[in-house]
Amino acid sequence: MELRPYQWEVIMPALEGRNIIIWLPTGAGKTRAAAYVAKRHLETVVGAKVVVLVNRVHLVTQHGEEFSRMLDGHWTLITLSGDMGPRAGFGHLARSHDLIICTAELLHLALTSPEEEEHVELNAFSLLVVDECHHTHKDTVYNIILNRYLELKLQRARPLPQVLGLTASLGTGGASKLQGAVDHVLQLCANLDTWRIMSPKKHCAQLKEHSCQTLKQYDLCHQRSQDPFGDLLKKLMDQIHDHLEMPELSRDFGTQTYEQQVVELSLSAAEAGLLQRRVYALHLRRYNDALLIHDTVRAVDALATLRDFYDRERTTKTQVLQAEGWLLALFDDHKDVLAHQATHGPDNPKLEMLEKILQEQFGRSSSPQGIIFTRTRQSAHSLLLWLQQQPGLQTLDIRAQLLIGAGGSSQRTHMTPRNQQEVIRKFRVGTLNLLVATSVAEEGLDIPQCNVVVRYGLLTNEISMVQARGRARAGQSVYSFVAAKGSRELRRELTNEALEALMEKAVAAVQEMDQAEYQAKIRDLQRATLVKRAAQATLQESRRQQFLAEHVQLLCTNCAVAVGYGSDLRRVEGAHHVNVNPNFSIYYTVSRKPVVIDRVFKDWSPGGAISCRNCGEGWGMQMLYKSVKLPALRVCSMLLETPRGRVRAKKWSLVPFPVPDFDYVQDCAQSLAGLALD
Repeated sequence: MELRPYQWEVIMPALEGRNIIIWLPTGAGKTRAAAYVAKRHLETVVGAKVVVLVNRVHLVTQHGEEFSRMLDGHWTLITLSGDMGPRAGFGHLARSHDLIICTAELLHLALTSPEEEEHVELNAFSLLVVDECHHTHKDTVYNIILNRYLELKLQRARPLPQVLGLTASLGTGGASKLQGAVDHVLQLCANLDTWRIMSPKKHCAQLKEHSCQTLKQYDLCHQRSQDPFGDLLKKLMDQIHDHLEMPELSRDFGTQTYEQQVVELSLSAAEAGLLQRRVYALHLRRYNDALLIHDTVRAVDALATLRDFYDRERTTKTQVLQAEGWLLALFDDHKDVLAHQATHGPDNPKLEMLEKILQEQFGRSSSPQGIIFTRTRQSAHSLLLWLQQQPGLQTLDIRAQLLIGAGGSSQRTHMTPRNQQEVIRKFRVGTLNLLVATSVAEEGLDIPQCNVVVRYGLLTNEISMVQARGRARAGQSVYSFVAAKGSRELRRELTNEALEALMEKAVAAVQEMDQAEYQAKIRDLQRATLVKRAAQATLQESRRQQFLAEHVQLLCTNCAVAVGYGSDLRRVEGAHHVNVNPNFSIYYTVSRKPVVIDRVFKDWSPGGAISCRNCGEGWGMQMLYKSVKLPALRVCSMLLETPRGRVRAKKWSLVPFPVPDFDYVQDCAQSLAGLALD
């Protein structure tokens, strides 16, 4: 566990108690350096207590291994994430252990919890390690926690924890000019109360010796010369546009920009009560999704997603609007032609290029390990299916599996944290040698044998590029970017390379600033941040008090049937919004099959999915909370009819009326007959 000279160089201010950001390339040993700082901190600070924050569940276990080796059993360490089942309260565990490694979300919940066993104060810790600290911006959970730190600092509260940030890429914050990038880096430094960004100066040569030398190659292909399947999808979308009668809506089909437009259209149509228009927008999004999948993988995969959507529409919708009937008929009239074109059309040139790369890398006598990064969970599923079915790859020893994000209730489109951990374990020991992954695997995943990274048709920023490239840890690794010539994705990747260079210049400029000037700038930014936060909080609170809850009606977002009032809602554990009115049960149906969530919660468990009895629209799920059945609603499933018109909130925290916390005794006394278990 000895440190290299460049690691010693960057941690020296931290060993003296200063707040720093360690900026080192991926694979250069940031975690080990942080573990040593934690060890020295525990040795030298009276009453020391360390918390290490990560932004991905799988990094909790990985960092736990690294810190355990460094601490060598001399201090008590515990790793915590949301999928660990029943446990003692966070506050109790913090008080009884020297070092905690956890997801930032868990610490945030503990900071805001009213329960003594769960609650902890930020200044209960003497060292705060923030992994992938470039996420400490805007409204991320990292920044919410660090804003609490800044509030304590402004109040001159003591003691304050020392802060140690770790990152391989600070990014440019969307800036394309040097001053904008410098401003972004300074804001990050202010958010983390950083004394200095540390990167090797004296030992640069040695850092290069130990850094991964990854060969980047652009593997470019031509666009499809003919595309009858894609052309027909666009023709059907044109017909839907003609019915919409909205000439201002662009027809840039098959792009993320178009997706954003139709999402906004569906929201605005719901608020305006234009239910037919909302339906058109929702179906246009599905066609656009199919075009994106068709561009990424195969036409048969794109058609499968459309079929799944329309099959669900038929089975779940109990009331069909005129627009829905027309759209169902439109798809039915063309599904056979689409099926023929999907199976007889030209192959995707990008897939042909990917097959060539895999044959080159996995056809060698050595033992390659690789990751293919793709944008969506659906494209990851489709790529894995293609890998398993492609004849040209069957002779290769490819043992592939998905690594995609947790969350959601559909087994088809998500992985549980437990699934993720098991896949990573198998990849680490070599049982698997290829992962098909979304961005969940971009940051922090440390597999020393990984020597092939393919970024497959991705449109992302410079931080994602740097992080994905850093997953190739073995010597002489290959980093391949696959895209069509002249595509948006290619232009963005070239831009990312320029932004990476801009970021390096910006960091250097900040490092070279006069220390007094730098500290003055940081103080000004911190004050401005807290003033802005306070103003936002005041505005949000005033919005929450706009209307009395009993004056706001709840409507189904799909059929606009009135199903209750805002005064029927309560918050469970500060997050879940449930309807406690026993009469609410007449408006929904409950599926017999419970929603699958691979986590054990302290006070509740999931029940069946709930849907609008009138139209079949999904509303959320039933939760069993302390032996009481409660309908927990998704905010996107409800329209709000206020005295000033209809609105649709993006988050429950943004609804224009107050929602009280669930009171088990009071609320159950009022509605026990309708909510209690049989």
